[in-house]
Amino acid sequence: MITLGQMIAHLELENLTPTADLSRMVTGGYAADLLSCVMAGAKSGNVWVTLQGHPNIVAVASLLGLTAIVVTEDAPIDPHTLEKAADEDVAVLSSPQSTWAVVAALAAQGVAAGD
Repeated sequence: MITLGQMIAHLELENLTPTADLSRMVTGGYAADLLSCVMAGAKSGNVWVTLQGHPNIVAVASLLGLTAIVVTEDAPIDPHTLEKAADEDVAVLSSPQSTWAVVAALAAQGVAAGD
């Protein structure tokens, strides 16, 4: 397992929530854009990789106890999403890379699917 801080450094992610606890452990990963799929498949401690940037992603991440959300392809993130993330203590990260590339990089760092 790696920490959130290690993941950010290895994948060169932009941390959009500076108050995030970078010592949190990443227990696995899940990639999907449908909220219902994430609610059914992601597990507490996972990192969620998505193109979505609306406030509902924070609600799902908070409900499931996810370690972070990685928004790929520099997709726009609603400012209210970041406000809500700060309130809910959810890390929101950004990457210019595709979802495929981010997932591959996570796998290369030993992050397994949905563990």
